[in-house]
Amino acid sequence: MTQQTGRTGRTGRARRAEWTRRVERPRAGTAPGALPLLGHAIPLARAPLDFLTSMARHGELVEIRLGARPAHVVCGHGVAHEVFRDARTYDKGGPLFDKVRPIIGNGLASSPWEDHQRQRRLLQQAFQPDRMPGYAAVMGEEIDAVLRRWRPGRILDVGAALYELTTRITVRAMFRGRVEDDAVAELRRCLPVITRGVFTRTILPVDALHRLPTPANRRFDRALARLRRVIDRTIAGYGTTGGPGQGTAGGPGKGTTGAGEGGGEDLMSLLIDAEDEETGGRMSRREVHDQVMTLLLGGVETTANLVAWTFHVLGGEAGVEARLHAEVDEVLCGRPPGLADLPELEYTRRVLTEVLRQYPPFWLLNRITTREVELAGRRLPAGSTLVISPYALGRDPAVFPDPDRFDPDRWLPARAASLPRGAGFPFGGGARRCIGDRFGMTEALLVLATVAARWRLRPAGGSPVRPTPMITLSPGPLRMLLEERQARTPRA
Repeated sequence: MTQQTGRTGRTGRARRAEWTRRVERPRAGTAPGALPLLGHAIPLARAPLDFLTSMARHGELVEIRLGARPAHVVCGHGVAHEVFRDARTYDKGGPLFDKVRPIIGNGLASSPWEDHQRQRRLLQQAFQPDRMPGYAAVMGEEIDAVLRRWRPGRILDVGAALYELTTRITVRAMFRGRVEDDAVAELRRCLPVITRGVFTRTILPVDALHRLPTPANRRFDRALARLRRVIDRTIAGYGTTGGPGQGTAGGPGKGTTGAGEGGGEDLMSLLIDAEDEETGGRMSRREVHDQVMTLLLGGVETTANLVAWTFHVLGGEAGVEARLHAEVDEVLCGRPPGLADLPELEYTRRVLTEVLRQYPPFWLLNRITTREVELAGRRLPAGSTLVISPYALGRDPAVFPDPDRFDPDRWLPARAASLPRGAGFPFGGGARRCIGDRFGMTEALLVLATVAARWRLRPAGGSPVRPTPMITLSPGPLRMLLEERQARTPRA
């Protein structure tokens, strides 16, 4: 107890000094227990979160074995920062991405450096701050539509409800009124099957296993084919030209898509009409398809899981919940939140940031070295695989004292300023930081504030809630009881 109190009572300067010493003298180690042929595949498959979190005791860069292949787990925040800031040297690629790319395409999340730079320039226009008011309006409409169906005393699978909501928001933001309800339902059915299948193919990159006519493989193949058809039909509805991989997705000039509602300002219209400011080039139909696939896979589960984890935490943290409700009531005064209210919801944002530390949606990231490098004192040849776990890094007691304690005030400006650079990067970092992070946080804040203003969610029993690591970190089924609450408006 004395040791813990001393650690949490250290000044930010002392913690920063310790971290600096660790970065100046990084250590590299090797994980014990590798089996012939299998390497560390068994503990990584059975309990990947525990396995990756335990690696920090062996060094800041720890060699493990993925079957017969070596990989290196990044366990130090300074080492992670070095990797993220040099996206050309530490690129996306290697055997794992070679398995994923044929499934999800060569979109922003999976493309190598050169392609990524061009794609990011084209997509950046769709995520500029001046686009947020339009997206926030769509979010508010969909949130309200879902909450109108809630009833006091009902037990709800919050994870499933949020998945439906974020699917509708993502689809509306991307396509406005061009996707029918049955297509949205199809997307909602297909996406979980595809994300599970992609994860399986990542950790078991053996092609022969995934060609077997097993029920899981057949479900995956059907879901992928259906999702591709929905995307292709939707793109065709924008008046595109050329076949897959041919020509440009739009016509010869700007504004050719005729997006209808909003004057062509949905994400799809912006993708089709976007011109590279350096080359003047535009996306082919195949490229548009791949970006849509990427945005759907990356934009639905991440926010749904973030908000689901938040309600799970609030259900067991009465003090945190009371402070959040008090802030929401004071700022909103009983009305729905809008984009202009979000800067005032400071504690609400800190709650989400602390959830991101404990339960980051992307719990596992991968990089590959494009040249020989020295990292954490160890020389790595070109083609070396790096594994970075934001989940494990977020539970490093040297950076986050008492890491299992949920403490939103860790992110008060004065305390957060003492953290080492690179601490806390649930959306990645550097040039490959998630392009939709602002969109996702806006969505999560609006959902959380709107629900908290009207409802209190209580755990309803059932199976214990445990992190389920797939492509994203899911709480699984999350049964909660809906209790209506009356906002306490400030007295005049």
